[in-house]
Amino acid sequence: MNKKTQFNIWYWIAAFFILMAIQYFFATATQVARIPYSQFEADLRDGKIAEVAVSDRFIQGRYKQPQNDNAYFVTTRVEPDLAQQLQQHGVVVAGQIESTFLRDLLSWLIPVALFASVWMFMLRRMGGGIGGGLMQIGKSKARIYVQSDTGVTFNDVAGVDEAKEELKEIVDFLKDPAGYGRLGGRMPKGVLLVGPPGTGKTLLAKAVAGEAGVPFFSISGSEFVEMFVGVGAARVRDLFEQARAKAPAIIFIDELDALGRARGIGPMAGGHDEKEQTLNQLLVELDGFDSSTGLVLLAATNRPEILDPALLRAGRFDRQVLVDRPDKAGRIQILKVHLTKTKLEPEVEVEKIAALTPGFTGADLANLVNEATLLATRRKADAVAMEDFNNAVERIIAGLEKRNRLLNPKEREIVAHHEMGHALVAMALPGVDQVHKVSIIPRGIGALGYTIQRPTEDRFLMTREELENKMAVLLGGRAAEWIIYGHLSTGAADDLVKVTDIARAMVTRYGMTEKLGNVALEKDRRSLLSTDQPFYGPQEHEYSDETAATIDEEIRRIVDEAFDRTVGLLEARKKTLERAARLLLEKETFSETDLKSLLVPAEPADQLA
Repeated sequence: MNKKTQFNIWYWIAAFFILMAIQYFFATATQVARIPYSQFEADLRDGKIAEVAVSDRFIQGRYKQPQNDNAYFVTTRVEPDLAQQLQQHGVVVAGQIESTFLRDLLSWLIPVALFASVWMFMLRRMGGGIGGGLMQIGKSKARIYVQSDTGVTFNDVAGVDEAKEELKEIVDFLKDPAGYGRLGGRMPKGVLLVGPPGTGKTLLAKAVAGEAGVPFFSISGSEFVEMFVGVGAARVRDLFEQARAKAPAIIFIDELDALGRARGIGPMAGGHDEKEQTLNQLLVELDGFDSSTGLVLLAATNRPEILDPALLRAGRFDRQVLVDRPDKAGRIQILKVHLTKTKLEPEVEVEKIAALTPGFTGADLANLVNEATLLATRRKADAVAMEDFNNAVERIIAGLEKRNRLLNPKEREIVAHHEMGHALVAMALPGVDQVHKVSIIPRGIGALGYTIQRPTEDRFLMTREELENKMAVLLGGRAAEWIIYGHLSTGAADDLVKVTDIARAMVTRYGMTEKLGNVALEKDRRSLLSTDQPFYGPQEHEYSDETAATIDEEIRRIVDEAFDRTVGLLEARKKTLERAARLLLEKETFSETDLKSLLVPAEPADQLA
């Protein structure tokens, strides 16, 4: 409210109180006479009173003839016995009239003020959820950081050297916008950081701001869209206005896919969808600002395949920087950053930890170091040992141990043969990841036992033979149950899902069957950047029903051949399987060294391949 509005409000409040006071004093001074109780009794004896109205505390009445220009009177009731005793001694009895003006006024004002307070509180709470208040709905909720607030530089980011090199160019431009364009080149308006979750995209953006020492506007894509129409577009405009006022600056939009999803898809495909209006305003702002002013837009997403093509065209997000899962050298660098504050045993080597964690992202490695430290703390150790890192890897991959989950002897026996079937097949086949540990201790939600394999190196390609070997290892548990007991159990449910997915991919995506030839019949149902999260939505196919039947036949043939091959491998080692299962029931866990000692000289592993 401005000063003029405040003046008008106080004027009306003062006028109200003055009016009430005038009315009260006028009514009491000119019409009603306040008299003592003894005077009332005297007037009553003299017959001057025409009528009275008696209450618990007061007596009000009207004179037959006005007395001293007062037609009405009021007095306070006094007990008759007390009044007679006082009059006998010549005491004037006067009742005191209690003024109820303030009480009556407060009884009217307090409920109104309470109601108004509750109403304002609710409005503020509602306003806080929609942008900081009813008058700030369209204001941007971006958080502004300066160099000292981010506290992150490129030294804190490891394992993504290629991405850092791309972004160092942004830093040089922000430090010297005029000198950077001396040859006529211009800086990209937008840089899109693309990569799986946990690889450090947000950390990289903060490092750019920390290195350049410029204001850093950070906001999530979901914070633009609210329930009111037009709020998202207003916030986009406000965000760019703030950034232009503080240029050179960096605008960072995290989870861009929440804002920049491709238009025209989904149930709300109309042109008046709120998300589409917000995206349209972002496209306009990207076209409207000049990169030479020192304003750079950074965005991050792990789902680039669903972004609107208009966002990715040249002139908007000119450059896409892949922030991928780190390789072994990158994992070593990341671990060195996270291990700086950790007290380690002398035997702990960063290279060994990196070899244990293929496919881990930067966030996974940070979690691994923290879990290993907590395990060492729990056992009252002075430093973190290599065994703590091994246990932390198992804890992250397989889940928590469930030693209180009691299995009956028959179930434990089946689980032991099942897990040894996996292990023996993996040890028998060439080119398969080494078996690191076998255990029949339940872990996680539904695992009654587990077999951990660890790759010796990072792999990016797999041949048909390697895929078939992987399927054989997955079917080893089911084959062992079939050989020993002659029946099947539900313990191989997860194995069958993985085997079927591999077989389907060989048939429909990799073209590894002679009957269907070198044809890709389906697209990858997983996200572009995800390695283990399949997409379970409706899948359209562009082939005939006859081809679909052929696909089903080929998948079944591949799985059946893999199962028959696995059964043959384990029948050749049936004695070793039974002996190893009995030992596993006793020890509950086999290490890599224990597994190697199980292979007797008469049955070397290479004979089983």
